[in-house]
Amino acid sequence: MFAAFVAVYIVWGSTYLAIRYAVATIPPLFMVGMRFLVSGVLLYAWARWRGAPRPTKAQWRDAIVAGVAMLCLGNGAVSWAEQRVPSGLAALLVAVVPLWMVIVDWILPDGDRPRASVIAGVVLGLVGLVVLVGPETLAGHGAVDTTAVVVLMIGSLSWALGSIYNRYGSRPDSAALSTGLQMLGGSVALILLGVALGEVGQLHVRQISAASWLGWIYLVTFGSLVGFTAYIYLLRAVSPAKASTYAYVNPIVAVFLGWAIAGEPVTAHTLLAAAVILAGVGLITVGQSRERANGAAAN
Repeated sequence: MFAAFVAVYIVWGSTYLAIRYAVATIPPLFMVGMRFLVSGVLLYAWARWRGAPRPTKAQWRDAIVAGVAMLCLGNGAVSWAEQRVPSGLAALLVAVVPLWMVIVDWILPDGDRPRASVIAGVVLGLVGLVVLVGPETLAGHGAVDTTAVVVLMIGSLSWALGSIYNRYGSRPDSAALSTGLQMLGGSVALILLGVALGEVGQLHVRQISAASWLGWIYLVTFGSLVGFTAYIYLLRAVSPAKASTYAYVNPIVAVFLGWAIAGEPVTAHTLLAAAVILAGVGLITVGQSRERANGAAAN
């Protein structure tokens, strides 16, 4: 489980920078659609070769629903928005995912009511987000592209809904097969959406830069095959709120890589926000651990 958290915390944090390079010369929806199509085919083939049974109609249906919500609307929103906002800021705006996860899981008929410490952790993490990007940006008066912010907020909510649906929906026992099905469903939706938005005319293979190709390859291998598989595993092993704590750590990784590789400045208030965000992660993690411990004791 430790390795899975490392994958979603560190590897996924680095994908924001990879997306930035990939969408520089590749239309965003086509880029992410082909990323998940290749990853989905590989995971599906590998899982079936390892002996996973053929998925049922119900498993295909639920995987497609989750894939469209999480990958097409969620990850697609990030890829599209990174044409308009820096990669680090995109990661920061996606940090609202744990809030959506806690609320959605709470209001479901059989959902879990979060402990006070979990709620406090989510709030503290969002306070760190405000400190990091500035309240004027969140209020729409900053220099950040408003359309990109709205798209990222919708994508974050869609990702949270897909994550909850994935947790309770019908799915194969094999995490790799489940991930592959979702990637295949999400990739088809992304490519069709890209066609509908006119990305066919924007795709010029000969003009794709080496940096974009390298970014895309990194996203396929580490971002999808490693990171997403780890996330699906965590959704089964821990609560949605605990699994979604990656959204608080990813911005720290993204900001650091932006500073180290892209030369983006890191200010004192950035470091302060990082401390607040990580404190929020700690509260959520401790709160969820106590919930699981109390539940085991009650049984």
